[in-house]
Amino acid sequence: MKLRIDRLQPLGRALMLPIAVLPAAGMLLRLGQPDLLDIAFIAAAGDAIFAHLGLLFAIGIAVGLARENHGAAGLAGAVGFLVTIEGAKALLAVPPETVAAFTDQAARDLAAAAYKSQQMAKLSVPAGVLSGVAAGMLYNRFANVRLPEYLAFFAGRRFVPIVAGCAGLFGALLFGLGFPWIEPGIDALSRSVVNAGGFGLFVYGTLNRLLIITGLHHILNNIAWFIIGDFNGVTGDLKRYYAGDPTAGAFMAGFFPVMMFGLPAACLAMYRSARPERRKAVGGMLASLALTAFLTGITEPIEFTFMFLAPALYAVHAVLTGLSMVVMDALGVKLGFGFSAGLFDYVLGYGLSARPLLLIPVGLAYSAVYYATFRFCIVRFNLRTPGREIEESVAATPAAGAGGAGGLVGALGGAANILRVDACMTRLRLELADPNLADEAALRALGAKGVVRPGGGALQVVLGPIADQVAGELRQALRDGDTAGSSDAGATRRLYAALGGEDNVRSLQVRANRLLVALRSTDAADEAALRALGARGVAHSTGGLLHVILGPDAARWTGGLAKA
Repeated sequence: MKLRIDRLQPLGRALMLPIAVLPAAGMLLRLGQPDLLDIAFIAAAGDAIFAHLGLLFAIGIAVGLARENHGAAGLAGAVGFLVTIEGAKALLAVPPETVAAFTDQAARDLAAAAYKSQQMAKLSVPAGVLSGVAAGMLYNRFANVRLPEYLAFFAGRRFVPIVAGCAGLFGALLFGLGFPWIEPGIDALSRSVVNAGGFGLFVYGTLNRLLIITGLHHILNNIAWFIIGDFNGVTGDLKRYYAGDPTAGAFMAGFFPVMMFGLPAACLAMYRSARPERRKAVGGMLASLALTAFLTGITEPIEFTFMFLAPALYAVHAVLTGLSMVVMDALGVKLGFGFSAGLFDYVLGYGLSARPLLLIPVGLAYSAVYYATFRFCIVRFNLRTPGREIEESVAATPAAGAGGAGGLVGALGGAANILRVDACMTRLRLELADPNLADEAALRALGAKGVVRPGGGALQVVLGPIADQVAGELRQALRDGDTAGSSDAGATRRLYAALGGEDNVRSLQVRANRLLVALRSTDAADEAALRALGARGVAHSTGGLLHVILGPDAARWTGGLAKA
């Protein structure tokens, strides 16, 4: 199971790229409606994004899964998606009754085309997700492929859209010929969720919070927000909400009491529970987290302050989220969002919502429940929430601030230990040669709200909304070699240790993409340790010479070497 989760986590990360366009789509669509600005072209602009979500998912997921997030993967995702959708339309059988009322052949053709477009629109997002996953995997497999000289123009990255188009043919067969089974399956899933009523919403809300630690809640959200339900050909709770479906919003309404009221009250409880001399130090941080949650619905930085300190308390939080889903549905409240369950989305979607004012009494009740629950648990079980630590200070500075990206490099074990840098909405998602070298205390001192170790070489650092900005600065620092001296020293020590110790190294030079090392004893070199540090290969030659293949970033390994 652990292996399967590790394989699904990159998909959860990649889903965030296309989802990031939804706030813009929701804002444009709402502002253009007759009850607001009544400007048709603005509404049409927002609707265009929702109408082409499948294509955006194909492009975004492909880029998110591809090495270096290369744009060629996005092109391959678009090619695969278009081949899948248009090929499936050609294979889709049209029921006779759809065209029976028309005698003119042109009218029959138009009716058949409209039927096919409407039916495939229901499968647009699943087709986009599959196309994006396939394109990302194909890019990683074929981006460096070599072809005979007379076909060399199509080698490398240019080959990826071609093979993605071929893969799209299989997608067309799947969705075109399989439509008679796929559509009833999705309808059955939708009916089962609706028939489950409050229980289904409770399970969804609880799992949504429990899966945050793995990042797989994005996959669960995509099923609820973009697939379940049908309103005039529009599928998914979120899309139906913005299309004007009065029954949509059940899978979003329950988040508002928790994110706008409950978790900010938890911040107040943590502040009141802090030691008196520490309240001033942590008050600003907790107030900032609470205000961010209330306005925007971004709550992960709050949740990571107690997720690992008190897993049982986090489980209570997950259950309360599930109960909020049930309560809001029982009261007939339907709310929606394009970004998250914060004040901005609440105000923007007010005109589309059902009984939105009931959020206020429910939210106030949830504030009381969260405050009492957190206050009791923190004091009763002496939880080390912010302001109650014995040794460490959590008055964090922004990760991009005083320590800068170079400080992050040092806290992550040095430049040579960082293999890949990505980010989602609130987290750095890193691939490290040795995740055990990451210093959690140093990361928290630099502003991290939490650190997650999913397994393998993966490491996630919770920073809040600045995660993507910090990821860009970290990548730039790695490219420029702008890292803290401690990171160079740490990398140097580990490199010398893998080479048998500093005394075993007679000389060390950088040669293009490798290190050329003269050793007194080649037997003392630990090839496994070198590979763990990121070496792509190790080769021996005569005279005690060792070639350590590192790739184009070989020079950054040697910033602090004493010997050359």
